[in-house]
Amino acid sequence: MSALPSLRQLTYLVRLSEKLSFTQAADACFVTQSTLSGGIQELERLLGAQLVERDRQNVRMTPVGDAVVTRARVLLSMAADLVELAARESAPLGGLLRLGAIPTIAPFLLPRLLRVSRERHPQLRIALREDPSARVLAQLRDGALDFALIALPWDTTGLLVRPLFDEELWLIAAEGDPAAQRARPTIAALDPQRLLLLEEGHCLRSHTLQGCGMTERANPSGLEASSLTTLVHMVEEGLGVALLPEMAIRAGLLNGTGVVARPIGAPAPRRGIALVARASTARQEAFEALAAIAASLARETAPRRRVAPPRRAG
Repeated sequence: MSALPSLRQLTYLVRLSEKLSFTQAADACFVTQSTLSGGIQELERLLGAQLVERDRQNVRMTPVGDAVVTRARVLLSMAADLVELAARESAPLGGLLRLGAIPTIAPFLLPRLLRVSRERHPQLRIALREDPSARVLAQLRDGALDFALIALPWDTTGLLVRPLFDEELWLIAAEGDPAAQRARPTIAALDPQRLLLLEEGHCLRSHTLQGCGMTERANPSGLEASSLTTLVHMVEEGLGVALLPEMAIRAGLLNGTGVVARPIGAPAPRRGIALVARASTARQEAFEALAAIAASLARETAPRRRVAPPRRAG
């Protein structure tokens, strides 16, 4: 059997692909530049392929190098899971757990999730990372995160997915806006030219478009929000209408604003909330425990704010 690459060599290659600098990659690996360079040269010899293009000014990954890096990330995350499996055998619900969440979930679900988790599993310490779906899942696949809370539909190929609950997307509009005059407006009655969106990279953007039967597009006005808070302020200023997750409304995001929310008539746009992990995760018990807590919190149906009734015309 021919010699196999070492995890250390694969780590060197992954860091070099991120930094595109031998000096910076060596610093990230806490080794000398000559050690890192030698490790990558040995890896290229073992694989019989050039992985890196080098000259005095630039470092580039070859196509083969990019393919090897993709697989190396998977192998490194699985190796980390293997080590953690042994470490957590005696305390499956203890230690540090790295949890990612998307911005349209994190502020509204995580505070309660953390409180209940601390009450039930005091030895479990949770470190949080908030990022859009693509970045959260990339970090999960690379081993930088243990679990992630995301909204479906989204590409979760190869991951362990635990659906938690579904929620509707509600229409929000400024008080007095014609779109808010009906107690339960319909998607068919919504003017697509007035629909405000989050910027690209946020899954709520695609969920909004899918729920309205629209294809990917830029806002005709050129206005796109970077966060839900900005989106609400844009609606309050009368720049258009938007769809907002029900959990954000129940958490009081519209409190103190001149914006009202309306549930949408059937078929109402929806999204699914799920907890995801690598299929190789060594923290299956913690995964199930967090999923159970999140699902139980979703059953707390009492709204935190009263949705204002539509105003009468005239």
